[in-house]
Amino acid sequence: MSGFVKFTSVIRAAGWATLALLLAGTTAAHAQAVAEVAAKDQVDFAADALDYDNDADIVTASGTVRMTREGNQLSADKVVWNRKTGAVLATGNVRVVSPGGDTAFGDSISLTDTLKDGVVENLLIVLADGGRLAAQHGNRAGGFSTLDRASYTACAIESSTNCPKTPAWRINALRVVHDPVRKRVTYTNATLELFGLPILWAPKFSHPAGKIGGSGILVPDIQYSRVNGFEVELPYYLRIAPNRDLTIKPHLYTKVLPALEAEYRALTWNGAYRIGGFVTYSEQFSGATAIAGSKEFRGYLDASGRFQIDPKLSIRGSLRLTTDRTFLRRYDITRDDRLRSNVAIERVTRSSFASVSVWGFQTLRSGEDRGQIPLVLPVVDIRKRIADPFVDGRFDLQFNSLALSRPSGQDTQRVFGSARWDLRRITPLGQEIQLTAFGRGDIYHTSASGQTLTTIYRGQDGWHSRIIGAAALEVRWPFVGAAFGGTQRLTPKVQIVASPKVSNRNIPNEDSRSVDLEDSNLFALNRFPGYDRWEDGTRITYGVDWALDRPGIAITANIGQSFRLTSKPALFPDGTGLTGRTSDIVGRTTFKFKRNVSLIHRYRLDKNGLALRRNEIDVTVGNDQTYLTAGYLFLNRNVDTSIEDLRDRQEIRVGGRLHFARFWSMFGSAVVDLTTRRQDTTSLSNGYQPIRHRLGVAYEDDCLRLGVTWRRDYDNSGDARSGNTYQLSLSFKNLGR
Repeated sequence: MSGFVKFTSVIRAAGWATLALLLAGTTAAHAQAVAEVAAKDQVDFAADALDYDNDADIVTASGTVRMTREGNQLSADKVVWNRKTGAVLATGNVRVVSPGGDTAFGDSISLTDTLKDGVVENLLIVLADGGRLAAQHGNRAGGFSTLDRASYTACAIESSTNCPKTPAWRINALRVVHDPVRKRVTYTNATLELFGLPILWAPKFSHPAGKIGGSGILVPDIQYSRVNGFEVELPYYLRIAPNRDLTIKPHLYTKVLPALEAEYRALTWNGAYRIGGFVTYSEQFSGATAIAGSKEFRGYLDASGRFQIDPKLSIRGSLRLTTDRTFLRRYDITRDDRLRSNVAIERVTRSSFASVSVWGFQTLRSGEDRGQIPLVLPVVDIRKRIADPFVDGRFDLQFNSLALSRPSGQDTQRVFGSARWDLRRITPLGQEIQLTAFGRGDIYHTSASGQTLTTIYRGQDGWHSRIIGAAALEVRWPFVGAAFGGTQRLTPKVQIVASPKVSNRNIPNEDSRSVDLEDSNLFALNRFPGYDRWEDGTRITYGVDWALDRPGIAITANIGQSFRLTSKPALFPDGTGLTGRTSDIVGRTTFKFKRNVSLIHRYRLDKNGLALRRNEIDVTVGNDQTYLTAGYLFLNRNVDTSIEDLRDRQEIRVGGRLHFARFWSMFGSAVVDLTTRRQDTTSLSNGYQPIRHRLGVAYEDDCLRLGVTWRRDYDNSGDARSGNTYQLSLSFKNLGR
C-alpha cells in the first residue's frame, strides 16, 4: 500500500515512528503509544509532499523539507527514512544546524534518525564563530565531526558581490576533527597557506573554534633590533578557567640571553586583577661597552586590579617596578621615564567623594637622584557637596592631608580643610553672573628642606600654618546671532578675584611646580596647579569667547589676559606668563570641518612686544582609513634653567596612514627635537635631533592582519642604544591571537 499526502503546515509529531504510523492510518489503539513516544522525543516537521511505502517501511519527504529534533535542525530537497535500519538520507541543498549554531552543508548526508550522527559527501561546515571547514568526505559520530582531506579558514569565501574568492589564509590537512563541546579543531598532517603559499607545516596541532578561546600556542612575533639581535616571541595561552588565564611568552634573542614574560588575569565576583612580569639575566652597558661583572637578574613587574566592595565602596591599585633605569627601553617594553604605583580605597556617592591612597614612584631618568623621589603615605581626600538652602547656591567642602617622605631629601606633612560657595544667576538682559567665596586653613610640617636642590621649592623647616580666603565675581554676556551662513556667539567675560596676603615662601612646594599660564587656567580661582602655592592679591581677568557654527563647520576661539591691582614681589617664576602686574596674553583657536579636518592652536604672547612664548599646533586631516596628523610645540618661556619643571622645548610630531588598496595601507610617524642650546643649555639636539621614527606597511581584511614595521631610535641611554628595529606582526582570526 502506498499513498501521497501534501502538507502545507508544520505537523507536531512524536518522531519518525509516529509519522509513519500517521501516514499508514493508525488505529485508536496506537494513540496511547504515540502519545508516550511524543512525550519523550518530538520532531518539528514540514514538507511539501510525503510518501510512505508500507511494504518497504520507508518514508519519503520531498519539496521543501524542514525538521527539528533535540535542537538539531535539518533542511533538504528530499529526505528518505528507512524505519527498519533507522537511516535517514537527505539530498539536495542539504543543511544541518547543531544546537551550538554550527551549520553543515552537503550534496548528500546520511544520518541516524536522531539527526546527530551521519556521513556527508562534499561537506562544508560553517561554525558559529564564522570559521569554515570544507572536505570531500566527512562523518559525524558522538558529536564529533571527522573530515578527510579538509580545509579550514575563518575568512569569507565570497566577495561582497557573492562571487567566490580565495581566502587570505587556510589550513589544509589530511584529517580534521571538530569537537563542538570543547569548541576545538584538531589537525593531522596540516599545512598553513598564506595568500596561496605554504608557510608552515605541522604533523599535528589544534586551536579553539569559538569566541571563548582555549589553551594553546599563539602566533609568534618576530623582530630585529640592534641591541638584542633577532627576537622570536613564542607565546603560549593557558585557559585555566572561564574567569582565569595565563599567557607565557618566552623571548629568544641572538645577541643576549633568553627572557621570559608572563601575564596572569582573573575575574572575580566583585572585580578583576592582572599580574605581569618580564625577567632575564643580562649585562648592562656604559655607552657601547658592557660593564664588566654587570651580569645580573633584571626584570619588570606590572600589576593592577580593581574591586567593587559595594555600590559605593571600591579598592583599586597598580604596581610598576623595574630593576634598573634602562631595562624597559632596552627590551622595548615602555618608554616611560617614571613609574608610578598606588593603592586607593574610594567611596563615591551622588554628593560626596572620599579616598585614602598610597603612592610610590621610581625614576628612570639618567642622573636623577633616587633619594629625591618621594613616597606618599598616605593621601586622604574627602569632599562633600551641599545645596545652599537659602539662595539656591552650592557649597563644596574638602578635607585633605598627606605625608610625603624621601630617603635622602625633604619630608613634608600637610593637612587642610576648605569650603567654597558658588551662586550662578542669569539676569533679564542675559548676563551670566557667578559669585564665589572661598576659605581654607592649612597646617604644614617640613624637615630637611636644605636637601631640596631648587631653592624656591624648599620652604622652611618646622611647623607652619596659614589661612586662605578669596572672593570672586565673574560676568559673562553672550551675544548670539546669524553670521556667515550660520550662527555665531560672542561672549565677553570679566572676572574680579580678591584674596588677602598669604604666606607662601615658608611653605614647601611639592605639588604646584609646573605652573604655566594657559587659556584653561586663566579664569581659575588659583592659577597654581596644586595646593602648596596660592595666588593672593586682587586681579581683574578679561577675555572674549567666539564661536561660529555652520553646517559641517565649527570654529571656536578665545583670548584673554589678567591685570593685578596690587604691586608686590613676584610669586611666580619669570617666564610663566604671570610675573608682574600684567599677565601675558593667552588664547586658543579650534577649527573643525565635518569629521575630516581638525585644527587646534594654543598660544601665549609676551605682554611686552607680543613675542611668542608658547605656540602649540595640532592638525588632523583625513578619515579613519587615510589620515595625516601633525603637531608642533614651541615653549620659549625664558625661565631660569635651575627650575627643572619649566624647561623650554621645541619639537615637531608627524604621523599618518595611507590606505592605497582595498586591504593595504602604509603608516608612519616621527618625533624631532628642535630645541636649541640657546633655549635650553642642557639640550643635546642643538636645533635638530630626531627622537624616533616609524614606517610600515599593513594588510588587514576580515580574517587576517599582517604588518611589517621599521623603527629607528636615536637616543642613547645606558644599554638602551640607538639603532633600527624591524618587526613582523601576524594575526589570524580564530587562530592564535
